[in-house]
Amino acid sequence: MTDRKTIDLNADLGESFGHYTIGNDAAMLDVVTSANVACGFHGGDPEVMAATFRVARDKGVAVGAHPGFPDLWGFGRRVMPFSTGEIERIVAYQVGAAQALAAYAGHRLTYVKTHGALGNLTERDPAVAEAVIEAVRRIDPTLPLMAIALSHLERIGRERGMTIFSEIFADRAYTEDGHLVSRKEPGAVLHDADFAADRIVRMVRAGAIETVSGRMLPTRIDSICVHGDNAESVEVARTVRARLEAAGIALRALT
Repeated sequence: MTDRKTIDLNADLGESFGHYTIGNDAAMLDVVTSANVACGFHGGDPEVMAATFRVARDKGVAVGAHPGFPDLWGFGRRVMPFSTGEIERIVAYQVGAAQALAAYAGHRLTYVKTHGALGNLTERDPAVAEAVIEAVRRIDPTLPLMAIALSHLERIGRERGMTIFSEIFADRAYTEDGHLVSRKEPGAVLHDADFAADRIVRMVRAGAIETVSGRMLPTRIDSICVHGDNAESVEVARTVRARLEAAGIALRALT
């Protein structure tokens, strides 16, 4: 049991593109304390990015770059055969775009969090984790990374002396070894707001990831993610926030 008093609540936002709207960013920005803004490769475009950064600024929400694979059709959730060098450069490209448009909107980028299939690779593949770390270090070695708890990115980033925020997911199930259940498997995404919120309170209080069997795996927890593209996203985020606050855990951005 931990005596945690504050926690960050983040969501993947700014993922609309052109005439296509994904998620309810305006409602989510009333709930979360940090927003991971898509950088144009898996979702987002300059108009969406600038607008998202501007609204986040007005609502006092911290913002991070959310780079992924260049896969609009697959929403960045398909693994693409890039070399580690290419991964470094696509991450650097997207972080640079996010920095520019955040500044344009009068806001400031304060962390980087990888998206979708790229993010999942940083959990399990140390070479991909190294590539992401190298990209961010070359741009700004003081820029924090938000990493999946118990991932290679979390471990290697700390070994390299970077600021790492460890993240758990409110709406994703965990395997017995603490990895995210593949989206190809049934039950990988949690849609019941009450179940997700109660589980999050247990995890934050315990300082541990709860697996599908109920096993608790100790980990550092700095932030909680609710994905912004599900039909239940806003309800899940609101319920998670309400349950955390009822448990005496305040919501506050990491930066």
